[in-house]
Amino acid sequence: MFAILQAAGWPIWPLLFASIVAVALIIERLITLRRSKILPDGLVDKVVAEMRQSGVTSEMLNRVALSSPLGRVLAAGLRNVRSPRDVMKESIEETGRAVTHDLERFLTTLGTIASISPLMGLFGTVVGMIEIFGSQAPGGSNPQQLAHGISIALYNTGFGLVIAIPSMIFWRHFRATVDGLVIEMEQQAIRLVELIHGERR
Repeated sequence: MFAILQAAGWPIWPLLFASIVAVALIIERLITLRRSKILPDGLVDKVVAEMRQSGVTSEMLNRVALSSPLGRVLAAGLRNVRSPRDVMKESIEETGRAVTHDLERFLTTLGTIASISPLMGLFGTVVGMIEIFGSQAPGGSNPQQLAHGISIALYNTGFGLVIAIPSMIFWRHFRATVDGLVIEMEQQAIRLVELIHGERR
């Protein structure tokens, strides 16, 4: 491995750093964006049952808000449970936007890595080409410098693509996952509003 890094030259180090960041972000998002963690099953029914049994208390609101991102949205609605339907929905929407922003955290960084990795690889290719042209001399070319230039060009191009392809796949996957979770969260929140205001049983 060290021999490959040595052959690839100094342009490989920014790519190596980008790959470490990308792997860390992918693992973090895989752990964070689990459906069971974002949208616990039966949470709306439990909240409504507890509200009808003992009313809305500050202790209940804190517990629900800390339980999950969906809990934060539901707690925002419950804080305005005695307000008109429009006020309750507006508070849910405001909290929903904040929750959506949290779910999308680090996705911009991952998308940026996916976009710039091929460019960083291309930069390494240019450096390798400069090495190749530098090996040309009036008396003939330097085979060792020529081989080193080719190594830099090829390793950096390949490594840039190796980073970019998985990063782009996971970025698109996480974007789709967040979109799906947000839509389902909206549906659950609307269901809470309708249950409280007597439009759904």
